Amino acid sequence: MPGSSSRRRQSAINYWPGFVDALAALLVVVVFLIMVFAIAQFFLSDALSGRDDALSKLNRQVDELARMLDLERSANTELRLSVSQLSAQLQSSISDRDSLTSRLTFIEGMLESARQENAEQLATLRTQVTADQETIESQRRDLAQLEADIEDRNNRLTEIAQRAETAETSFLEQTEISQKAQDQVALLNQQLAALRNQLAALNDALEASEVKNREQEVQIVNLGSRLNEALATKVQELARYRSEFFGRLREVLGDRTDIRIEGDRFVFQSEVLFGSGQAVLNPEGEGQLQQLAEALVQIAADIPDDIEWILRVDGHTDERPISTARFPSNWELASARAISVVKFLVQSGIPPENLVAAGFGQFQPIDGRQDEIAYRRNRRIEFKLDQR
Repeated sequence: MPGSSSRRRQSAINYWPGFVDALAALLVVVVFLIMVFAIAQFFLSDALSGRDDALSKLNRQVDELARMLDLERSANTELRLSVSQLSAQLQSSISDRDSLTSRLTFIEGMLESARQENAEQLATLRTQVTADQETIESQRRDLAQLEADIEDRNNRLTEIAQRAETAETSFLEQTEISQKAQDQVALLNQQLAALRNQLAALNDALEASEVKNREQEVQIVNLGSRLNEALATKVQELARYRSEFFGRLREVLGDRTDIRIEGDRFVFQSEVLFGSGQAVLNPEGEGQLQQLAEALVQIAADIPDDIEWILRVDGHTDERPISTARFPSNWELASARAISVVKFLVQSGIPPENLVAAGFGQFQPIDGRQDEIAYRRNRRIEFKLDQR
């Protein structure tokens, strides 16, 4: 009985709380595992998301690099094409250079050949001149030798003539001369005749040479005389026309103190033609120059065509310097005034080929003093009718 009571007590023990505790502990473990899995899943998702972003970024970089590679390949292709074109141009330039070098070498060869040919021709001419001089010298020596031979033959002829006369006298005085002596006399006569013929031939040759020399000398003298006469005639004709030109100008211009003749020049004071520091003709100066041009046109019509005459217009200033934008020095002022006068004369009908303008500045004064009178005289325009 006591045993059954203890069994009932044992069977009456409650196991449910322990089961609940075990189940709660298991649930806690499961929840913990779920939380750990969730946290791991969160971190794994975050890592995977970062990797996806990095992968996308890498993909974009790869695409960018691929585009850059394509651009580089295109640039490389263009560079290769440019290099090919430049290589072709370089090859063409090298070919052109080789062609030009060949042409230059050919031209240099032609120039060298021409130089050599000219040198050979010059040497040939010098040789010919030397040979001609030697020939002339040889002819002179031959002429001197010929004269000496003639003199010697004359002496021999005189001696032979004397011997012949002696032989003839002996023949007349001695009628009994032998045949041998007669043969000698005949031989001497033959030699005498031959010598006389040679002497006559030499005399003829000498006379012909002397006549030729005299004719050449006369021709040279005549040519020189004719040339001198022609030059003198041209100078005299030009001097006559110059005198006529000056005479007509005196008649036209009258006795003016500011227009005068000095030597072979007709002198105008600058104040007659130009204003102070100016190179433009004033109305009074144009009137005076018009009279001069009319006189010169009349005289030019009478001058023969074979006389090459010119009217030289010289501009002069005084020694006081000028410095303006148009005339930096007296050279420009003097030249500009001479050119203005020449242009006016051309407009007046004088051929431009018969005119020349020259500017002397202050370097050809006619009065060396340093006062206003000297300055006025040195400021002038000179006209000179001359031969070209």
